[in-house]
Amino acid sequence: MNGEILPGFAILADRYDGFILDLWGVIHDGTQPYPGAADTLARLKELGKPTVLLSNAPRRGFALIEAMGKMGIERDLYGSVMSSGEAVYLELKARTDPFFKNLGPRIYHLGPERDRNVFEGLDYRDAPLDKADFVLNTGPVDFSETVADYENVLAKAASRGLPMVCANPDLTVIRLGEPVVCAGALAERYRALGGSVVQRGKPDPAIYPTCLQALGLKPGQKALAVGDGLHTDIAGANAAGIDSALVIGGIHRSELGIDWGQTPSQADVEMLIHRHGATPTAVIPTFRW
Repeated sequence: MNGEILPGFAILADRYDGFILDLWGVIHDGTQPYPGAADTLARLKELGKPTVLLSNAPRRGFALIEAMGKMGIERDLYGSVMSSGEAVYLELKARTDPFFKNLGPRIYHLGPERDRNVFEGLDYRDAPLDKADFVLNTGPVDFSETVADYENVLAKAASRGLPMVCANPDLTVIRLGEPVVCAGALAERYRALGGSVVQRGKPDPAIYPTCLQALGLKPGQKALAVGDGLHTDIAGANAAGIDSALVIGGIHRSELGIDWGQTPSQADVEMLIHRHGATPTAVIPTFRW
């Protein structure tokens, strides 16, 4: 049944042939791997089950690989890496989509220096807000900042009618056990101010065919998408027609009032699913075997 609560990942590993895995909230918390996550990746590798990492991080894939290496997650434990930042980079480079084709060359980068790889090396240049052609939103500069800290910048950009490219649709992620604001929350406020926003990444179903192709599954084999966000990971999988597993120990843990690793009641899970309007095939406490 939908929303079936399972004790761990082993049952899902047996049911499916390939896996599309989220990063933040599933494999790591932005600073270190979750207990058991690397072991689960290793077990999937031993079973010959291919994996693709799909993250709404506003950075390119190589940057995510480097970050995981610093956390001690070995590169040979997982397959291809796709991110919303990589998708934005490819759009900015190709300029085949009408929205991106019409963007001017002057970027106001709303975000930290570490995310500049989303446009570095391409035919764009930095500009102050009053001279920019569009806003590239990769999220708050500091993890402690909120949407309110950017109200003046967003209002000024909206008053100029600048289009916004959002490189991370997530509203929040969990870092060191606490929620931090992401680019998606700034984009949401920008829309409320009348601004135009285009974003790439989950829950847009267009990103999933690339992941499925990378898995290399044979006809009849099944893929499972795994993530901690109902409105991104699960909604995206729903839209793409892919089965999904919700890791409840991520961003929705505080809604349920449970500790990391704790299993919620079926009634609480069903209430959460109803509230957010996205339905996982299964629910697991954490990404542990």
